[in-house]
Amino acid sequence: MAKEDLLMDQQKIIADFPILDRTIHDKPLVYLDNAATTLKPKSVADRIAQHYLLEASNIHRGVHTLSEEATKDYEASREKVRAFINANETAEIIFTSGTTESINLVSNTYGKSLKEGDEILITGMEHHSNIVPWQMLCEETGAVLKVVPLNEKGELIYSEFERLLTDKTKFLSVVYISNALGTINPVKKMIEAAHKLDVPVLIDAAQTVAHCPLDVQELDCEFMVFSGHKMFGPTGTGVLYGKKDYLEKLPPWKGGGDMILSVTFEKTIYNKLPARLEAGTPNIAGVIGLGAAIDYIESIGWETIEKIEEDLLAYGTEKLSAIDGLRLIGTADNKAGVLSFWMDDVHPHDIGTLVDQDGIAIRTGHHCAQPVMKHFNIPATARASFSIYNTREDFDRLAETIIKIKEMFS
Repeated sequence: MAKEDLLMDQQKIIADFPILDRTIHDKPLVYLDNAATTLKPKSVADRIAQHYLLEASNIHRGVHTLSEEATKDYEASREKVRAFINANETAEIIFTSGTTESINLVSNTYGKSLKEGDEILITGMEHHSNIVPWQMLCEETGAVLKVVPLNEKGELIYSEFERLLTDKTKFLSVVYISNALGTINPVKKMIEAAHKLDVPVLIDAAQTVAHCPLDVQELDCEFMVFSGHKMFGPTGTGVLYGKKDYLEKLPPWKGGGDMILSVTFEKTIYNKLPARLEAGTPNIAGVIGLGAAIDYIESIGWETIEKIEEDLLAYGTEKLSAIDGLRLIGTADNKAGVLSFWMDDVHPHDIGTLVDQDGIAIRTGHHCAQPVMKHFNIPATARASFSIYNTREDFDRLAETIIKIKEMFS
């Protein structure tokens, strides 16, 4: 794809996001906080509004027209998700409120089969949502949490993964792309290694889903989780994918409407998948909006998305690395669109506050990855994370502002 064609495509993409017309402190908005949440295109917001304004009804139980329309649209989104990640069938797609709930669903159902002495394996770069549920499970069951350590580039030490993966390992839960470092883990290779010992695998794809295609059949993972708001969709939506034979073994996690076939005071007979794991009225408009977000991603195409982000990663890395006194945290050979950094003379929170005065939104703090910060012996980082509507000029502005901040503090 020619550079000129890419720039034309990107200008069209930017026009899809009305928020980018805003000014912050009288400066044009530069949004570099995409690892926290992505912006929403107008098409997604319009589709959500259409449901609330013209189709508002509950799903699955009604026989009137509005309910049937809402049910059709909701289940159409399930099929879009199935195709998007290449699952075998829609019964393998469970809608949740997000990645955190999806992981907790697995830990609170499948995890209950673990017993004292069994080992759960994670990595040292996990988000808190892929640490805390397993710690809680270990406290309850007596299972043991093992952690694959990192090197100084922010990559997992694969030889240590191989050492820690033993016949005591009963579950592997690993992030695909680190939200704090941008490191891309060799998940396919890890899944293959785990399967040699019959260890099921959960992949946290929250930071992956908007950046590169996912194929659960090719990866062959037992579970995969991600959130709608990381992929230009609404907050409060998420997906748990599971191989059908694994999902069928999971007991219901929540009791209520729609997850039953019949209820008496003596006995409840549970519904089949996916309803059995989706108790209560769901986020109907949100799920429909998630389907619209998938439509949007597919309208752009993965080739365009990957070309834009490859260019931005190279350019942003070059611009920030050139700033004297700035140290990038996370320099893996294989990484995605996250540039976390530390400056000895300026606390990340001060950086975040001051760049905001120039209309630039970045994230500062531990990014729900405190063990990563401990590994690098720092309390926090400033993090610029980008997406398809960001440009080289965004990094020019960020670099110029950081240089001014450095001069101010020196």
